[in-house]
Parts: sequence; C-alpha cells; structure tokens
Amino acid sequence: MSDATLEREEGARLMPRFDDAGLITAVVTDGTSGDVLMLAHMNREALDLSIATGIAHYWSRSRRKLWKKGETSGALQTIQEMRIDCDQDAVWLKVSVARPEETCHTGRTSCFYRRVELGKPSGELTEVLAKALR
Repeated sequence: MSDATLEREEGARLMPRFDDAGLITAVVTDGTSGDVLMLAHMNREALDLSIATGIAHYWSRSRRKLWKKGETSGALQTIQEMRIDCDQDAVWLKVSVARPEETCHTGRTSCFYRRVELGKPSGELTEVLAKALR
C-alpha cells in the first residue's frame, strides 16, 4: 500500500477522491430516524460550503450548477454529522430538515418513496411513502 493510499484510508486528513466529472457521491439520511432521504453529488465547492456553513450544498448534474438544498422550498438541511468512507470517494450526511415534507420535490419526506417488487418480471413499483398534504 502506498503512503498516499495509507494516508487516505487511515489518516486524519480529508483527502476526497472526486470522480472524472469532479464529483463525490453524498448519501443523506435523517439524523434522528436514520431513514435515507436522498442521494446527491458534491463538487469541491459544494463540499467546502457544506463543511464551512453546516448547511448541505450539492452539485446539480441536471442543472449543472451549485444547489443549496432547500434554498427555495425552505427545506434546508442542517448537517448534524458528516462522514467519509474508507477510500474517501463518498460522504454520508446525517441531517435535520427544516421542512421534512419538502425533502423530495414530489412532496415526500424521502426521495426513496417506492419499493421495487423483487421477483416480478415487470419490475413493479409499490409506493411506500405518500405525498404530504399541502
């Protein structure tokens, strides 16, 4: 194992490994329940802003711009804890959400609101989280 690999995997210094597009994967969970809320991506600026402000920032691949989660909806994500995986190519954010019913743009508390029914050839989906009443 090289010194750089050892430092990245065992050291006390943040050395994120961004992919070829300059992104790192971010898994986001509710800091209280542990429920998975969303999966997103961060570029260097989003990661740095998240660390500096304690508010989750991401890189929108579809809009190709920095995205402060909840800036327009009010569903700001306050970071309670941030972890990085063993080879520093993914982060895990434990957050509290100011308006949980606005976590997903569909009006649900999680972006993972449908279950894939296993063993069925059509790949059927079953809704497991209803839309919030507005």
